[in-house]
Amino acid sequence: MTYVSTHPALKGGLLALLAAALFGLSTPMVQYLGQGIGAFTTAAMLYTGSAIVAWVLKKPATEEAGLQKQDGLRLLAIAGTGAVIGPVALAWGLQHTSGASASLMLTLEAVFTVILAWLWYDETLDRRVATAVFLLLIGGAVLVIEQGALGQVQLWGLLAVTLATAAWGVDNTLSRGLADRDPGQVVLFKSLLGTACTFVLAVLSHEPAPSVLKALGLMAVGATGYGLSLRFYLLAQRTFGAARTGSVFAFAPFIGAMGAFAFGDRSVSGLMITAGLLMLAGVLLHLLEAHAHAHTHQAHAHEHAHVHDDGHHNHVHPHMPMGAHSHLHQHEQLTHGHAHVPDVHHGHTH
Repeated sequence: MTYVSTHPALKGGLLALLAAALFGLSTPMVQYLGQGIGAFTTAAMLYTGSAIVAWVLKKPATEEAGLQKQDGLRLLAIAGTGAVIGPVALAWGLQHTSGASASLMLTLEAVFTVILAWLWYDETLDRRVATAVFLLLIGGAVLVIEQGALGQVQLWGLLAVTLATAAWGVDNTLSRGLADRDPGQVVLFKSLLGTACTFVLAVLSHEPAPSVLKALGLMAVGATGYGLSLRFYLLAQRTFGAARTGSVFAFAPFIGAMGAFAFGDRSVSGLMITAGLLMLAGVLLHLLEAHAHAHTHQAHAHEHAHVHDDGHHNHVHPHMPMGAHSHLHQHEQLTHGHAHVPDVHHGHTH
């Protein structure tokens, strides 16, 4: 047995960390590039870049399960919350508060995601996960208090950022229902819908057009901090569950705060370092999670990308394919015990 199979949280955790790093660094970049640009225009440029990278990285249809007609309403809700309300609220908030304060406030996204995943999907929150979330919350609170003590918190800007975190928490939780779909298709359609909506709102609001350099810069940030980040986030949810992915993603605010420092914010203090260590401890608790017990998989059929050496896909092919592939397949009832997380095959209750 490999180390990854013994600790299945490691793969999902690392994907979530990569998504967090890309998104976290995008926050101070959006503030810097979005100066003098309307919030709707900023969001439109970001998701234009996201759509471009999703189109470039799209995979052959045989490797991933494509979107279905029944996914339409969920995708619209994801686009509305995650590609319209979230980025617009963040862009407006960044124009009315400091980059460090906004980055740190993004910790609340994990709180909304974990609570909603627990309520909607009944994802298990054991003592380790609860402790990890608690450490992340305390770390975020310390960071916000530290910024407030320096007089750098502006209420309305932070409230807008809080609205963005709530919108993305809903987006993250709804996205779990598409975790077995092609992440490239999800990112592409979400980005296209978000771009179209925010572009129309920008025109109706008579926002000024950005310069070519700022537009290209924002599209580049959108390609990495929103397109690639969302792709990695969806892959993390597939193997890690919505609540755990959201909790590890909470490291993004700390990364964003470091990015703000690189852009000239010199508010680093002992409290900020302490908060960062608390958040790191919470992330490590998730990465080293080793939840194992005997459980039963009920018989069912579905379609998603899979391989045949994971202990859950025992069906045969006339010509056995190599590597990941996607098709409709049947799972027979199976009872076994191994380390697992609430991924697409382990949604059982405890």
